[in-house]
Amino acid sequence: MRKEHDFLGELSVPDEVYYGVQTIRAVENFKITGQRVDTDFIIAMAQVKKAAILANMSTGRLEKSIGEPLQQAAEEIIGGRFLDQFPVDPIQGGAGTSFNMNMNEVLCNRALEITGQAKGRYDIISPNNHGNMAQSTNDTFPTAIKVCLRQKGKKLLAALDYLATELENKSGEYKDILKMARTHLQDAVPITLGQEMGSYASSVRRGMRRISHALDEIRYINMGGTAVGTGLNAEPAYLAVIADKLSEVTGEQWEEAANLIDATNNTDGFADVSAAMKNTALVLIKMANDFRLMASGPRDGFYELKLPMRQPGSSIMPGKVNPVIAEVLNQTCYQVVGNDLAVSLAVENGQFELNVMEPVMAFNMFNSMKFLTNAVNGFVDKLLKDLEPNRQQCQHWLDRSVGVVTALLPHIGYEQSAQLAKEAYSSGRPIREIILEKGIMSEERLNEVMSPMAMTSPGIVGQ
Repeated sequence: MRKEHDFLGELSVPDEVYYGVQTIRAVENFKITGQRVDTDFIIAMAQVKKAAILANMSTGRLEKSIGEPLQQAAEEIIGGRFLDQFPVDPIQGGAGTSFNMNMNEVLCNRALEITGQAKGRYDIISPNNHGNMAQSTNDTFPTAIKVCLRQKGKKLLAALDYLATELENKSGEYKDILKMARTHLQDAVPITLGQEMGSYASSVRRGMRRISHALDEIRYINMGGTAVGTGLNAEPAYLAVIADKLSEVTGEQWEEAANLIDATNNTDGFADVSAAMKNTALVLIKMANDFRLMASGPRDGFYELKLPMRQPGSSIMPGKVNPVIAEVLNQTCYQVVGNDLAVSLAVENGQFELNVMEPVMAFNMFNSMKFLTNAVNGFVDKLLKDLEPNRQQCQHWLDRSVGVVTALLPHIGYEQSAQLAKEAYSSGRPIREIILEKGIMSEERLNEVMSPMAMTSPGIVGQ
């Protein structure tokens, strides 16, 4: 054990660990989720720290004899080392100070080790004086959230593109499969299964644009704003280079916010990112529900789609198979919607120059991105790729439909068309049979006017 102290007193720290006294206090104080900080967030914070180290060395404020081992320590964390040295709970009081100091302590103790010094020799390399130079939690923590979101966002956007592309493939594959469209869960007019798949792809692409725009808008950072955005303890030279240094470290474009006070106390950019994910989740819920309905049955439902069989569906009913992949996408999206509510409540609960609720924002946004990425990839791999259309059943519902009478409106008017539909419903006879019996149209003309495929394109059929 080694002894470390802060202004509250002294604590014993296991000598093998790289974190220190403030991390231990946080672990004792915040036993909330039973989880640790997201690995990607650890790496993002290390990238922010590396950028700050480089900026401080470029101004001459941080001596190279201290800055270079700190830089090496940050690079090691970015490369995946010491990730087990961050035990703090992701939901924590203090606006993220615990995680910021956890990172500072690990960086400094590793830098001390690199230079041949004992861990805990903060008189040589200090978490507060050197690891936190020209910084505060109030600028490093939200900046690291932004870095992490944009990095995780790439995986989510890739998953959504994977989904949209496969739906577009299915749109082409199913372009000639006619079926009945439904509104209000009632028969409507003909549509192709390919057109339905294309509509799902279009909605997913729209979700991607929302998410991309929201992620682009958080490229403005408040590094150098320090405590409240006034720039106290950050040199103008540091402020001039920190965004460029972060861009170099991450490979992403970052810009210094025009108003650092605003960028420190407002977190509406996070609300935009969360809302974009939520809105995309709502689209996915609707799509998954449609798949479940079209696959319902197989004997007593629509059964227009045959979903791949992934596991037995019941512990008591032999042979039953459930749409589990669509169901789990639904449930994941419900969680994303719930996470967005937590983010929204946290965003509106900032006071004056700081929003202290950023840890719960980060926790929920990171989970939403991770969960949604996994669920979308699973939907494509486990359901969509092996999906089969039930052509026979699609044709069966089409043949029984009365909704095709809609194509008659331009030719015989609404009133007569409605009477024909009413008679077909009450008698159970095919609409075509009734039209021919009444001599309203010849069979040749009827075939032309009531062509189901022609009804799936703009215009008046038979004109």
